[in-house]
Amino acid sequence: QAQLVESGGGLVQAGGSLRLSCAASGRTFRSYAMGWFRQAPGKEREFVAAINWSGGIRDYADSVKGRFTISRDNAENTVYLQMNSLKPEDTAIYYCAATSGVALTTKPGRYSAWGQGTQVTVSS
Repeated sequence: QAQLVESGGGLVQAGGSLRLSCAASGRTFRSYAMGWFRQAPGKEREFVAAINWSGGIRDYADSVKGRFTISRDNAENTVYLQMNSLKPEDTAIYYCAATSGVALTTKPGRYSAWGQGTQVTVSS
């Protein structure tokens, strides 16, 4: 079972940028796909971005395409989410998650390990 720890959240003005990091341990990092999800107050957890085991395939929610970039460094056992042009509606707790396989997925039920989350707040 992977252990995941997110960092990099904070308060930023609309139009600003943040870079989230997720450090993984406990499993061979390069053997599984990773994803980022978010949950705003009163809303369900939603898919943000995912990346396959090698980093060669990525997928994004329509709401973040062109603004967010997911990447991974298998040597450092870390996955990143670069968030640019942030909007107030991006405010949420952001979670990284690990699947049990190499292929990426947008479905939260296919992720077997989750981090504790990091708060991102975008002010208008």
